[in-house]
Amino acid sequence: MAFYLLLVLILLVPSSNAEWPPSPGYFPSRKFRSMSFYQGFRNLWGPQHQSVDQNALTIWLDSTSGSGFKSIRPFRSGYFGASIKLQTGYTAGVITAFYLSNNEAHPGFHDEVDIEFLGTTFGKPYTLQTNVYIRGSGDGKIIGREMKFHLWFDPTKDFHHYAILWSPKDIIFLVDDIPIRRYPRKSATTFPLRPMWLYGSIWDASSWATEDGKYKADYRYQPFVGQYSNFKASGCSAYSPQRCRPVSASPYRSGRLSGQQYSAMKWVRSHYMVYNYCRDNKRDHSLTPECWG
Repeated sequence: MAFYLLLVLILLVPSSNAEWPPSPGYFPSRKFRSMSFYQGFRNLWGPQHQSVDQNALTIWLDSTSGSGFKSIRPFRSGYFGASIKLQTGYTAGVITAFYLSNNEAHPGFHDEVDIEFLGTTFGKPYTLQTNVYIRGSGDGKIIGREMKFHLWFDPTKDFHHYAILWSPKDIIFLVDDIPIRRYPRKSATTFPLRPMWLYGSIWDASSWATEDGKYKADYRYQPFVGQYSNFKASGCSAYSPQRCRPVSASPYRSGRLSGQQYSAMKWVRSHYMVYNYCRDNKRDHSLTPECWG
């Protein structure tokens, strides 16, 4: 009897992990093979601010330069992920990024899908910014589609897996296999359809990164370091035959998220989303028809 009473108490007492999202029930990062840095990428800029050790990449920013890398192949769809560990302490003004883009192929008229970690000040959490640019909306006149989140863990203490699933139907952003955002294709004008490369970088974005530029990069705390490992880039490259089928981040071949995945995403959005461009009354939503269409 004592055992059953104890069991009842355990079930009734709130879990210490109550602030952890519910399981998505499906773990796409386990479905795609990891690769070493040199299997899939090359340095793009700042080579002296980059090192590779046992397939883990470290890039850093100091007062002289940051660093960036780029995939060898362009893709027209796929699953793109990496395990990333961020720097602790004062990192205001610093962006650590993992993203898809074709800005070199289409300068001034490019597409981009971003995961960006916005640096912070002492005692405040990082902000994870997701963003989508279509056909030059990030060039000159900015038409961003930002959604920002805090995280339910400390991203400076360990590596966590961040990923983008890009298919012809939608874009899904995932953190540790939990979908946090789904951006559906509602029209060809609001969705990236041209091949993109996979990038990563660390750079100084003091003009806007932290509280709209209130706090700048302070190089007394340099170097600012980003660590990447467990790289994944699987899908249809730009050179694949047309019969190549887009990969899925769900239990369904169609790519449709499961009910359990939607529940986990809803939980994250209700607890940790801190900005949604569609709810920003200062924005001109005639430029973002997907918000109301």
